[in-house]
Amino acid sequence: MNDEDILTRIQALVEEEHSLREGTGEGQVPDQARLKRVEESLDQCWDLLRQRRAKQDSGENPNDAQARPVSEVEGYRQ
Repeated sequence: MNDEDILTRIQALVEEEHSLREGTGEGQVPDQARLKRVEESLDQCWDLLRQRRAKQDSGENPNDAQARPVSEVEGYRQ
């Protein structure tokens, strides 16, 4: 997966997230389980993109970057 593929995936996930959040009417709530999975997938994609860019900037092969597990990505401190 190259940077363009990752950015395309991010865009699709963002659109889905917006759809889930906006698709709720008066008194309705979004599918929380699906929304959580979308948010986690977004975090994984952004993490992978950052890894690829860091590897490229340091002269390494960006294709060596690997998607990290949700448990690791979601455990980062801000």
